[in-house]
Amino acid sequence: MTQASQIKTVVFPVGGSGTRFLPITKSVPKEMLPILDQPLIHYCVQEAREAGIERFIFVTGRGKVAIEDFFDRDISLERELTEKNKRDYAKKVREVSLESGQMIYVRQPEPLGLGHAIACAAPWVNNEPFAVMLPDDFILNKNGPGALAQMIEAYDYAKSPCMAAVMTVPQEATSSYGILDPAGSTEGQLIAAKGLVEKPKPELAPSCEAIVGRYILPPQIMDELLKGKTGAGGEIQLTDAMAKLIPENGFCGYRYVGDRYDCGNHEGWLQANNAAFALRKKAEEEKAA
Repeated sequence: MTQASQIKTVVFPVGGSGTRFLPITKSVPKEMLPILDQPLIHYCVQEAREAGIERFIFVTGRGKVAIEDFFDRDISLERELTEKNKRDYAKKVREVSLESGQMIYVRQPEPLGLGHAIACAAPWVNNEPFAVMLPDDFILNKNGPGALAQMIEAYDYAKSPCMAAVMTVPQEATSSYGILDPAGSTEGQLIAAKGLVEKPKPELAPSCEAIVGRYILPPQIMDELLKGKTGAGGEIQLTDAMAKLIPENGFCGYRYVGDRYDCGNHEGWLQANNAAFALRKKAEEEKAA
């Protein structure tokens, strides 16, 4: 996969305040809320690692130091666990850590939208195509590679420099998503689009194909985002910037294999915990058999 080898950088926009989970998010970043014994952001990093990502850019805000601490190496804790003959735990702690030079932390000075958060990472994407992952979207594929690895393979095949993960939603839910304006059939996993609409009213939505939190983007999108043009909600919208690139670059939605849980709300977070628990229990039973 020659084209896929270009995707070595991922941007995590993790500066949001997590209002829906107050009061816990007053002191705990929402990205650190646990799915079983791992925080949400760790699952995203594992998915990115599996997909061959080597550079991890976290766009943070106030109160997000716990994310940095989590991925930093804790030599004293590893030593303590080893001395107490808890080597399995020491290994788990060590495996969480990212290598020196892989982590880049950038502050988003004010919450001006997803597009603005991604633009904050512009100096560090090295003028290369890059991935974006939203930790709120927990995507679990029980029988194969994660969503980002699937997308990178499809990206190589489609030769489309701009791609986003999509799922089909009910018509009445289109006002909560960026929606594809398809260029043709919406059958199959790859869906060519002639446009994108951010959170359209249901009666105005061009389709029910909704973008969820996985993207592969060309470096040119940073030029568009840095113009600072606002859209829906008075924020700098990533969807608007992607739509501007479509005439020259094209765009594909990718219908991933897996179950998506919206961990930006309580119900989705609980469902994700239940799904992860069931999967782990099944794996343990198979190992014991």
